[in-house]
Amino acid sequence: MMSRQAVLCSLGSLYLSLLFVFLLMDVYARPANNSALKEKPADSKDENEILPPDHLNGVKMEMDGHLNKEFHQEVFLGKEMEEFEEDSEPRKNRKKLMVIFSKVDINNDKKISAKEMQRWIMEKTDEHFQEAVEENKMHFRAVDPDGDGHVSWDEYKIKFLASKGFNEKEIAEKIRNNEELKIDEETQEVLDNLKDRWYQADNPPPDLLLNEEEFLSFLHPEHSRGMLKFMVKEIIRDLDQDGDKKLTLSEFISLPVGTVENQQAQDIDDDWVKDRRKEFEEVIDANRDGIVTMEELEEYMDPMNEYNALNEAKQMIAVADENQNHHLELEEILKYSEYFTGSKLMDYARNVHEEF
Repeated sequence: MMSRQAVLCSLGSLYLSLLFVFLLMDVYARPANNSALKEKPADSKDENEILPPDHLNGVKMEMDGHLNKEFHQEVFLGKEMEEFEEDSEPRKNRKKLMVIFSKVDINNDKKISAKEMQRWIMEKTDEHFQEAVEENKMHFRAVDPDGDGHVSWDEYKIKFLASKGFNEKEIAEKIRNNEELKIDEETQEVLDNLKDRWYQADNPPPDLLLNEEEFLSFLHPEHSRGMLKFMVKEIIRDLDQDGDKKLTLSEFISLPVGTVENQQAQDIDDDWVKDRRKEFEEVIDANRDGIVTMEELEEYMDPMNEYNALNEAKQMIAVADENQNHHLELEEILKYSEYFTGSKLMDYARNVHEEF
């Protein structure tokens, strides 16, 4: 007969085995289409600070061609976005939203027009710009060890590889002596792409040395018209299937490489296609001819395009404009708070008049 201790050990082993099986089942039940399920980590900072981020605040499309799911919140909340956390107290978020409403409503008529929303969107986008400039100063200092105000490609390459776990001193010595670097294929591909971006950010006359402003363009192409063009070319290159340097609807809504493995994944993919179809037909394809050119995509991607900001303002108003007066009242914004802030506010109507 087994002892009590032996029985407990046996049960413990069985539990761990079952837990392992359930974890495996969970992993394999997830859809293979990871791109469509792309989520931002809890910490918004990329683990590699000197790598150009895929996500650009206040820009409608990510660098990899995916739509920015948080765009509306970013251009409505600006730097205050972090304050509207999902687990925040609804009453506090409601008060914050009321304060924002009063700031957008510059003529104090208790409703927000498209022009007022446009002005606010431009202001919040500029906030993201200034935030990127401040972060860039810190990142530039990190890759400019001699403090001469210029960063060479080799200096950046050393810091980048060090951030990937390579020995910084060994890498620096090998580069100095023109020795071959033993780098895995994936890291080398990233380096090649970064070097292309580095060349593009290097303003004439090209010297492969970036100053702080050029380095900002390297990390944040939305700050430079030339780099914006480069980003658009990269996106079209990735999505363009027939090589005509234009995008059709079918090319734009084609799912990334991956197969659907369960109903949940199918639903996610269906939503992904639906969102992209709507954005293509109603926003990006400006002349409604069924084709998106580089010029159209560039205008769409430009975060400081006032015409786009006005269109965006009209779209945002239309989402919550229940009385169809082409303006937003406070009650409407509170009711559709999840769209504007990512935070769902409960019992908004009961307290709105007594608090505002």
